[in-house]
Amino acid sequence: MNKHDPGGPEAKLHYGDNEISILRQGLFVRCAVSGERIPLDELRYWNVDLQEAYRGPEEAQSRWRELNRSKS
Repeated sequence: MNKHDPGGPEAKLHYGDNEISILRQGLFVRCAVSGERIPLDELRYWNVDLQEAYRGPEEAQSRWRELNRSKS
């Protein structure tokens, strides 16, 4: 199995300030906004407080706006 396989297990991670810890081995995590698969070696955006992963900066910003809109 490799990162391009359509199957394979989903990883479970703990998101820290500058690092992630693998709690369960896997090939990918899912974006909290889009639901897309994110191969672990492509994961660059996450939220420590919410323990969520994001596919890219657009998804991270979308989630930030959503959370801050509800605080207004």
